[in-house]
Amino acid sequence: MPQELNEEKLKDLKNKANKVRQLIIEMLVEAGSGHSGGPLGMADIFTAFYFHILNHDPKNPDWDDRDRLILSNGHICPVRYATMALSGYFPIKELKTLRKINSRLQGHPHCGSLPGLETTSGPLGEGLSQAIGMALAGRMDKKSYYVYCLTSDGEHEEGNTWEAVMFAAKNKLNNLIQVIDRNYIQIDGTTESVMPLDPLKEKYESFNWNAIEIDGNDIKSFIEAIAKAKLVPDRPTIIIARTIPGKGVSFMENDYHWHGKPPNKEEAARALNELRVLQEKIQNE
Repeated sequence: MPQELNEEKLKDLKNKANKVRQLIIEMLVEAGSGHSGGPLGMADIFTAFYFHILNHDPKNPDWDDRDRLILSNGHICPVRYATMALSGYFPIKELKTLRKINSRLQGHPHCGSLPGLETTSGPLGEGLSQAIGMALAGRMDKKSYYVYCLTSDGEHEEGNTWEAVMFAAKNKLNNLIQVIDRNYIQIDGTTESVMPLDPLKEKYESFNWNAIEIDGNDIKSFIEAIAKAKLVPDRPTIIIARTIPGKGVSFMENDYHWHGKPPNKEEAARALNELRVLQEKIQNE
């Protein structure tokens, strides 16, 4: 069960998120391919999930009453792999096998390859529908678990997403909480230049969802938003988490060119140095 979120626990979460970012850089430079911006931006949210919010057990990953975490935008999987390894699902040293032949850690998560992966993700726009199926199953089985679905803003250009949004509202799935990585970037530029999504909060409210907008790089705000979502009795919740792509690495932040490329060795060294400086700052707070 989640611990109380006191200052000591919050500091520990911030330290873990920084460690996750370092592992992401190390994984990507070793692989020589992969996505940088999204994983770095979502490190705070994944850390909050795996080390505070989720009702889960790495030693018993198929436990019937576990919360389900669905990653729809599978290309940001380095952040999921890093947090899963840190929380004990598999050895941390295995992270260096990212995207290599016969590795369990492919460029998009593959259900069955690792304990704790609920779905296979790759084609965008499918995760919310999968999460809805699990939420409906939980209701039918009279289970108390929550289904959390992480999506990207770019995949909201997919029509399938909005079909799922309507279905979840119709069925009043209050055990479903969607978290959208609202970082405003995709591979070809900004979302607002490719296909504008704003006003996103108002769109979801018009579809009869409970909508909460937060700073997605503020761990405390995110945990508080999850708590508020659980109080809503008659509808699903969308948490629009405004994140900074490339968070923690100055030359990557808010630059869409880092959406789908890894750092080279020199860039990785710079990035890791910046993150270690941030680690010291957190520890000295």
